[in-house]
Amino acid sequence: MYAIIESGGKQYKVTEGETIAVEKLPQAEGQQVVFDRVLHVSTDNGFLVGQPYLTNCSVIGTIIQHARARKIIIAKYKRKTGYKRRRGHRQWYTLVRIDKIQVG
Repeated sequence: MYAIIESGGKQYKVTEGETIAVEKLPQAEGQQVVFDRVLHVSTDNGFLVGQPYLTNCSVIGTIIQHARARKIIIAKYKRKTGYKRRRGHRQWYTLVRIDKIQVG
């Protein structure tokens, strides 16, 4: 059984027991989070597709930790003028363990 959920403007294919990294969530570590924007659920009996979301379906997970991704370097350069800029960025993300996929 798997589900496709939407979180932070991105879509994730999840199964029970899997750990995923999503955009940072406001809940604290150890708390449960409910993803109610479920786009697709596949079960042993078939599959369900939402238009755009499924009602009475949700995915429950537990927040493992909040962390920051690897640093990326953004560089600007204009030739002949001596103009150079470098800037780094580290994006926050949340690790979530998927506990249960509920199909209503």
